[in-house]
Amino acid sequence: MKYFKLNLIVTALLLVFLPAIALAHGISEADKAAMLSGGYLQYLWLGASHMLTGYDHLLFIFGVIFFLTGFRDIVKYITIFTLGHSLTLVFATILGITANYFLVDAVIALSVCYKGFDNLDGFKKYLKMPSPNLLWVIFIFGLIHGFGLSTRLQQLPLGETGLIMRILSFNVGVELGQIAALSVMLILIAGWRRTQSFAQFSTLSNAGLIAAGAFLFLMQMHGYTHTTDPDEFGFSADNHHHEHIKMEEKIAEQQRKEHDSLF
Repeated sequence: MKYFKLNLIVTALLLVFLPAIALAHGISEADKAAMLSGGYLQYLWLGASHMLTGYDHLLFIFGVIFFLTGFRDIVKYITIFTLGHSLTLVFATILGITANYFLVDAVIALSVCYKGFDNLDGFKKYLKMPSPNLLWVIFIFGLIHGFGLSTRLQQLPLGETGLIMRILSFNVGVELGQIAALSVMLILIAGWRRTQSFAQFSTLSNAGLIAAGAFLFLMQMHGYTHTTDPDEFGFSADNHHHEHIKMEEKIAEQQRKEHDSLF
């Protein structure tokens, strides 16, 4: 009964917060306007803030480090993930390789489900097979996460002059945001691991990763369906596009106000 109630609470929180999470990860019109005259520091800040609001990326990292206790293992897996997403972020943006960002983010959401399933030892329990090599899996998902970041960055008017430096500044910002988020996660998990509740709720936490990933996947597919056949939902293509822009701008403005109130 206790676990049933906890599942209900987790599900309710996901339903309340994940729609905002899914929309908050975009590039708003305000960001696009700011970048027109923005310098490298603004691209760095945008990269950091994008990572810190990139809950799909953060959930995946949380899943990766959840059971890692050795410093060397943490460095190894986070480094391979960083290498993967840096490669596709930089080169896909330079070469102009892109795709529908809703579809890319949907695959990223599935990577969150995968890590939760893997942490629950799902391959052995349910598929009767050993887990795939974790290092290669994280590298491949890193490439996909980086491509997702690239599709978002390519929404900005990057121009030709100083293009590489803008991309690298954004990437450095992403890494700084990742380091900040990772530091907080490691401190919290290390403290939690010393308590009895860690063993009790580790299964629930990773089941929550699967649920969060599945919900984010549905949200991204919902967005993709709107971009391919918006009239099916009672909006014209133009009105529906503007409606999503308004929602993203509202969330971005709220985040800016919360940030300003801290200083």
